[in-house]
Amino acid sequence: MIIPDEILQTTRMSESELNQEIAVMLFAKNKLTLGQASDFAGMSRFQFQHILASRLIPMHYDVKDLEDDLENLKEIGKL
Repeated sequence: MIIPDEILQTTRMSESELNQEIAVMLFAKNKLTLGQASDFAGMSRFQFQHILASRLIPMHYDVKDLEDDLENLKEIGKL
């Protein structure tokens, strides 16, 4: 996405900072998954989780996510 220079100057943010803010907002509104948001922000999931924690934004992780993770672990022989 191309962000106009006028927007960057008005917000006094770099393009990467603005992308990060957009990713955090969309994740908080449950519009993006953790993976999608961290990719959009251009950082690792761990880095993005750190930002979320520093802003007290909870992770979206429910029973279905746990079941999916357990199934994935079974498939790769880690459980």
